[in-house]
Amino acid sequence: MPFILKEYKAIKGYIIQHYLVNELNFSVRDSQSLIHKKRVFDKDLNPYQIGQKIKDDIIKISVFEGISKGLKPLFYNKDFAIFDKPSGIMVHPSSRYTKYSLLDEIRYHFGQNANLAHRIDTETSGLVLVAVNKISDIYLKMMFEDKKYKKSYLAYVKGKIDKSLTINEPIKRSEESIIGVKMVAGEGGKSATTIINPIKYINKLDISLVEAIPVTGRTHQIRVHLDFIGHTIIGDPIYSVEEKIVDLYLSKKLNEADRAKFIGYPRLMLQAQKLEFVYNDVKYAFVSKQKFDIIKEKLYKA
Repeated sequence: MPFILKEYKAIKGYIIQHYLVNELNFSVRDSQSLIHKKRVFDKDLNPYQIGQKIKDDIIKISVFEGISKGLKPLFYNKDFAIFDKPSGIMVHPSSRYTKYSLLDEIRYHFGQNANLAHRIDTETSGLVLVAVNKISDIYLKMMFEDKKYKKSYLAYVKGKIDKSLTINEPIKRSEESIIGVKMVAGEGGKSATTIINPIKYINKLDISLVEAIPVTGRTHQIRVHLDFIGHTIIGDPIYSVEEKIVDLYLSKKLNEADRAKFIGYPRLMLQAQKLEFVYNDVKYAFVSKQKFDIIKEKLYKA
């Protein structure tokens, strides 16, 4: 388990967040986050609230300590690293009970100050940028907010796309869906633009391989936009099937046979393929090393 309970000496009567900052050297932000997420406890494991005074001579803190399953960075230097994430791995734990995520590898290799500069979906494979210290963390996150990067994806989609197109459709959370994570293209959403360039068409499968360039960065943007124009990404467990199947998928109740039957593929065929940016006046360009061939990987289910 990545979260472990550590015990620290404490001083009775000390306000909890002040103690974390002044005596245990947590940052103000981290101390408030730990308390807000109910990860700071008294000796009886009752969580502390902001402003509470310490009751005992010890406190207990649930801290994240990364483990490794052998995934190594594609590149790293003193400020940042690039991981080439396989499909099926979360980038960040969804709760303290998450057994493994990319953050495990990040903290294992680079320590507690290392953080994700951005995120990709669990089923999306490919490049993820990581800040390895607090200064680069601020800079790289600002870089993503200001769109100072170039990023492109590969996707296998249903049907034939034989010319480049630009999709300009706002994206918002679906009000009609019972699935809380489902997004939809349409009026009332946030502006979103995706450029699609065809690469090849596989006639016998009626599937196209395309390059997708997200000009904006909305949740599920590429998936929603491709579904909106009638070219849903192959193996999409949210946008390619009925909502009762989505519910089973999100509840982790689909075994491999069920997934093959209802969704058709064992993974979402979307990969973060290229990432380019300038850091400290140096231009960096990275390309995913993972296989992404729908035939060679034998992912097609007739």
